[in-house]
Amino acid sequence: MAGTNNARGQIPDNAAPAPAVILVQPQLGENIGMCARAMLNCAVTDLRIVKPRDGWPNPDAVAAASGAVMLLEQAKVFETTAEAVADLQFVLATTARSRGLVKDIYTAEAAGREIHARHAKAQKCGILFGPERTGLENDDVALANAILNIPLNPGFSSLNLAQAVLLTCYSWLSADNPFAGEGLTPATDEAAPAGKEDIENLMNHLQDELENGGFFRSPDQKPTLMRNIRGFFFRADMTQQDVRTLHGIFACLTGKKSWK
Repeated sequence: MAGTNNARGQIPDNAAPAPAVILVQPQLGENIGMCARAMLNCAVTDLRIVKPRDGWPNPDAVAAASGAVMLLEQAKVFETTAEAVADLQFVLATTARSRGLVKDIYTAEAAGREIHARHAKAQKCGILFGPERTGLENDDVALANAILNIPLNPGFSSLNLAQAVLLTCYSWLSADNPFAGEGLTPATDEAAPAGKEDIENLMNHLQDELENGGFFRSPDQKPTLMRNIRGFFFRADMTQQDVRTLHGIFACLTGKKSWK
């Protein structure tokens, strides 16, 4: 469907804060470009790309973006998913399977409303999308607070990457924002939500102490146990004060005054 707005690439001044779109190991430049086009259709501009298969920048992405080149030029590229979500407080992972991880599951519509509510509390949000062929890996999903699942025809539920991005971004765009105009007071520093980087540092602290204490009985056991532990902490709505308190608890239990 062709657009008629001559001010292409512009975002309205009154646009609501939008979630980041994180493409994890996308395979084709064309798909990245089409995702950028879908994002800009919905006034979503924070594009993050984790380890694109064919490198970056990619001329095929520009050709497929159909005018949304500004998103490609501003896109941030990361080596790991953990780095891509480090500054976010609420992350949704798009997957059709729970993969054995205990997490809340949102529909696209419910996710849109939740993101508006989180933004009203000054929280930064993001949505993870996996590679075209395989989807997100368990370690990626473990970094998310919750799962975003799009219920479709069970006989044919496959979406391409750009379709999934468009559907989720539109659900956010069309969601009512119950907090608009209420002038909510931002949380204090102590009650402010912890960033993913803060929680990941906490996980590194805990992992070091568990290794020192002999918790992992075999090297093969460690990745699964840490994935489950990480899923627990990332699922919780931890505050910055929670993270500081747990660092202190770990240090106290191990007889150390502080952690590096």
